Amino acid sequence: MQIDSREQNIEQIITADWLIPMNQANHWLEHHAIVITGNKITDILHRDQAIDKYPQAPITTLNGQVLMPGFVNSHCHAAMNLLRGLSDDLPLKEWLEQAIWPVEAQFVDDTFVYQGTQHAIAEMIRSGTTCFQDMYFMPNQIAKAAQESGIRANIGLVVVEFETSWAKNAQECIDKGLDVFDQFKHSNTINFNFAPHAPYTVSKNTLEKLGTLSNELNLTLQIHVHETANEVESFVAEHGIRPLARLKEIGLLSPLLNAVHMTQLNEGEIEWLAESACHVIHCPQSNMKLASGVCPTIHLIEAGVNLAIGTDGAASNNDLDMIDETRSASLLAKLDYLNPTALTAYQSLYAATMGGAKAMGLQEKIGSLEVGKAADIIAIDLNRIETQPVYNPISQIVYAASRDQVTNVWVNGKQLLKDRELSTLNSPLILQHAQNWRHKIINR
Repeated sequence: MQIDSREQNIEQIITADWLIPMNQANHWLEHHAIVITGNKITDILHRDQAIDKYPQAPITTLNGQVLMPGFVNSHCHAAMNLLRGLSDDLPLKEWLEQAIWPVEAQFVDDTFVYQGTQHAIAEMIRSGTTCFQDMYFMPNQIAKAAQESGIRANIGLVVVEFETSWAKNAQECIDKGLDVFDQFKHSNTINFNFAPHAPYTVSKNTLEKLGTLSNELNLTLQIHVHETANEVESFVAEHGIRPLARLKEIGLLSPLLNAVHMTQLNEGEIEWLAESACHVIHCPQSNMKLASGVCPTIHLIEAGVNLAIGTDGAASNNDLDMIDETRSASLLAKLDYLNPTALTAYQSLYAATMGGAKAMGLQEKIGSLEVGKAADIIAIDLNRIETQPVYNPISQIVYAASRDQVTNVWVNGKQLLKDRELSTLNSPLILQHAQNWRHKIINR
């Protein structure tokens, strides 16, 4: 389980009490070390062997902590961090049309998106997220913020039919999005996807066009679909077909599709998803808070559908905490199926790491700790009153740990969080920007 490192300059060794590779169910290693060379994992071995084999390498020793792959937040609207708590306790349609969209129309610009994304990235890094998939306006500003911070991102080239501060119509959304893709396409940490908002806001013709581009450029396509019963019923009333059937009709069901929310599914639709190797992005807390419904996670997994987990935006969640989201996914499934064995701790943790990597087509690079993969690693301190004693570090993370126990984060071999302190972002400035935006919005 190693790459020949004799001629390489070993940069660092990280050791901890536990290591969860996420490449084998319910499996962890004790007192092991990860060797990082450049931006990749080049060896995984017992800590004593690592010290003997690489005597000149600097060592980071994390007693009482666990190393695992970073969380992959498979769906969020990062810049909406600036709208956290603006409007709560409303159904989705009313929340969007009366509270969110009017404020976005007035305030969303380059500065809003850049500063809001910085805020979200800071929260995600401090929560152990090393990669996020976004869907919002001004993808150029999202890419800029992500690249500066060092986090890995799969950025949505958002498409809607109506005029926004980003583009006048769907075609301009596509054209401007492709320009951003060209600008950052050689980045090692920035990837892109097409992000039509939903079947009810994007026309059939535009979806067909995006399907063609997605296949030509091998870019994934994420879309909100079957989020609420009202959405499905309204679409059927207007078009005579369910939204997922529309996507199937125009050829969008494929391994490139990331179907977000999916709370309203029947058996036939689950079979379509499985046969087409689509990915489902589960956002349990947002769906619960908006009373949108429950994604049938166990039926999807049993059918062979890859399940990933996302937080959705902080305006509807109201946080970007993947540890808590993973816990919610497991608990919600157990309640929904009235089965305590449903969506085990490992299954949820897999969805929050490798499941997300697969959804984005990044499974060869991230999602597990394996030799040859990118060094996207987090450390979680379990040596706390709240998480002791440790019999099973996987269940302890999912059912007991909190995000403030994330101590260190590396992305692509670069340390972004060290002993709870951000290395690449200015926390006081981010807080000041958030307060400035609050002042503008409440005094509008």
